[in-house]
Amino acid sequence: MVLLLDNETYIATSGVWKPEDKNNLLGVLLAILGNFLISISLNLQKYAHLRLAYRADQRTYIKSKLWWCGILLMGIGELGNFAAYGFAPVILIAPLGCTSVIGSSVISLLFLQETLRASDLIGGTVAVTGTYLLVTFSTNATEELTGVKIQQYVVRWEFLLYLILEIIIFCVLLYFYKIKDKKHIVIVLMLVALLASATVISVKAVSSLLVVTVKGKMQLTYPIFYAMLVVMISSCIFQVKFLSQARQLYSSTEVLPINFVFFTTSAIIAGIAFYDEFHGLSFLNVLMFLFGSLLSFLGVFLITRNREQQDLQLSYINFGQVPGKKLTSTIQPNSFSYGTLQTEDNSVNSQCKERKTV
Repeated sequence: MVLLLDNETYIATSGVWKPEDKNNLLGVLLAILGNFLISISLNLQKYAHLRLAYRADQRTYIKSKLWWCGILLMGIGELGNFAAYGFAPVILIAPLGCTSVIGSSVISLLFLQETLRASDLIGGTVAVTGTYLLVTFSTNATEELTGVKIQQYVVRWEFLLYLILEIIIFCVLLYFYKIKDKKHIVIVLMLVALLASATVISVKAVSSLLVVTVKGKMQLTYPIFYAMLVVMISSCIFQVKFLSQARQLYSSTEVLPINFVFFTTSAIIAGIAFYDEFHGLSFLNVLMFLFGSLLSFLGVFLITRNREQQDLQLSYINFGQVPGKKLTSTIQPNSFSYGTLQTEDNSVNSQCKERKTV
C-alpha cells in the first residue's frame, strides 16, 4: 500500500525520502537544537548572575567564565538557526522559536529550582502540539536557491507590492514613535516585526547561497548575495535597538509573547510574499498550519503569563535552592532582574558578613 502526503514526497512502503524531505528535516533539527542551546545559554547567564550576587563578588559578570559559556552557547544556537534557514522554508523555521520558550521553562524548573505551575504544563503541551502541526502540514516543496532565482524573486510583483505596503506601515509607525513620541508596546514591537521580515528574507537568502556554494556551485559572485548580507546586518542592528527599547519600557511577560506572535506572523507573511512558500499547499494544509501557529502562540502566552509577577511577590532569593548550595540564607534584592547585577552596596555586604558570623 502506498501512502502519499499532500505534496507526494514520501512513499511509506519503500521508506524513500526525497532530497527536499531530508533538507526540511535537517532544517527543523538545526532550528530545534539551536533554540534549545539558546535556552541553556540564557539560564547559564542567569545562574552566573545568581552566583555572583550570592558571593557578593566584586567582579562584574563579564569576568565570569560561566557567563561566557552561556554567551558561547548562544552564539552556537544562533548559528544553528541561521543554518536552518538554508535547508527549510521560512514558514517552517520561524514558528519553531517557541521551542526556546519551552526549553527555558524546563531548564529553569530542573536547574534553577523554579516553581512548576499548571499554566506551564498546559502551555508546554499546547505549544508542542502546535509545533507538531506546523512541521506536519508545512510545505515540503523546497527548491535550491541560487543567485539567479533570488534576483527573480526580488522583482516579482507580489513582493514589490508587499514591500511598498511594509514601507508605508513602517513609516507611519516610525512617525508615531519618533515625532509623536508614542512608545506603546504594539507600536515598538510592530517596528521590530517589520524589520524582522527583512531579516528572515535576507537570512534565508544568505544562508541558502552559502549552502549551495559549499555544495560546489559558486554563488558568492552574485551582487544579490552582498545586498542581502547588508540588509541582514542592518535590519538586525535596528531590530535589536527597538527590542531593547521595548524591554526597558515593559516587562518580559508582556514583551516575550507579543514579540513572538508579531515576529512569527511577519516571518510567515514574508516567506509567502518573497519565496511563495504556500504554493502547492492544499486548503487543509494551510488551515492546519495556521491552527498550529495559533496553538504555538497560545502555548507561549500560557508559559510566560504571570511569571514575572509571581517572581516579584517573593521578598527574597533563596540560595539554598541553587544546586550545589546547602545554605538557606536569603538575600534581599534591590532591583534584581535577568541581564543585570544588583548594586553591591553595603546592605548586601553586611548580610554576607552576618551569614559568616552565624
